[in-house]
Amino acid sequence: MVVYGYGAPRLEIRLEFPKGGAMAIPRHKTKYPGVFYRDAERLGGSGTERVYYVVYKKDGKTQEEKAGRQYADGMTEARANAYRAELIEGKREPRKEKKARQEAEKQAAASRPTIRHLWEDYKALRPASRSLGIDEGRFSNFLAPKFGDKTPDEICTADVDKLRVQMQNAGKAPQTTKHALALLKRIILSGVRTGRIDPPSPRKLQITLPAVSNEKTETLTDAQFDALLVAAEQSDNWKAGALVLLALSTGMRRGEMLKLRWEQVNFEQKFIALPAAQVKARENQTVALTDFAAKLLARIPRTSSYVFPGETGEKPITNLYPALRRIREAAGLPKDMRPLHAWRHVFASRLASNSETLYVIQRLLRHADSRMTERYAHLADEAVRRAAGKVDDDLRNAQERGKERSAESSTEEPKSE
Repeated sequence: MVVYGYGAPRLEIRLEFPKGGAMAIPRHKTKYPGVFYRDAERLGGSGTERVYYVVYKKDGKTQEEKAGRQYADGMTEARANAYRAELIEGKREPRKEKKARQEAEKQAAASRPTIRHLWEDYKALRPASRSLGIDEGRFSNFLAPKFGDKTPDEICTADVDKLRVQMQNAGKAPQTTKHALALLKRIILSGVRTGRIDPPSPRKLQITLPAVSNEKTETLTDAQFDALLVAAEQSDNWKAGALVLLALSTGMRRGEMLKLRWEQVNFEQKFIALPAAQVKARENQTVALTDFAAKLLARIPRTSSYVFPGETGEKPITNLYPALRRIREAAGLPKDMRPLHAWRHVFASRLASNSETLYVIQRLLRHADSRMTERYAHLADEAVRRAAGKVDDDLRNAQERGKERSAESSTEEPKSE
């Protein structure tokens, strides 16, 4: 029977007898006191080899310790004797004690709340999703090399600032740095919330996120908008095409559309119900169901409880980005336009360009803060200027008509009395 323990595998041979129990392999003395060996099957070869043991006293008790194998460990009588001397003098730790110590250290390390362990706990509390996969990359690339084996108490503000500078010098976008530091902050807060750690002292650790202007507002010209509609209608993936058209007609977010169930769609009263948990809001929300969106959804076959189901129908579709990118390319749009999320901006931008008020746009986008809608203010201003330009045209036309009438009246011959 081969038993794997600390160090090299050892071979224990016991001969079982029906009545006499087990018979141990005899041991042989050497010329060194307290050093002996047993013959055992050779590891990695044919024949046998010696397995050396030493006997010594510690704290008044006789101890036996395996020194090593003849071939596998290169052990000899002399080396075994030196090994015994080191044990007696306390220069070498007995194998059993060493194994027990290492096991205790291993258990202590496993329970130590390092950022790596807190990250594993954090992941276990989150459902599998694309965003979790992105966070996995951020942790592996940026946080693990720097903080993985440290506890929050071993991290100070200067360490976080150094990581920020390193990422900046490496050419990482400010938004990438912000996301990495925000993840570190969430991991620590999760550990505090679950009771794994105490809150770090703000005097020692403060994670300040860099200010990043991410108010990107995608807009399309009329020609680009028309091309996008055609590309979506003609897409080789009907789910991707329908998602684009649904975003353009309702302004819904990507996650809201992907998780949409048929029970949420009210064709009679013309709205889509969004539970608070689905939109991460305090209250349930509704989306106006336009005639265009209603006709679009009516054409979709109901093969699942989800409007856009995955392959099995038990979960919503997830990986549509290749098809969405093909639609963007077919429409001839810039590569930096984000699939699906950009069309929510296009929805709002076209409303603003067509003189819709920011209040109405805010309601349609379901922004909790009006400041989020103000990014479209310049488009609304352009619509106002166009409207003012129409007034100018009307005034100029009126002036021209007035001049023409005045000129006509002045050229008429006076009537005779």
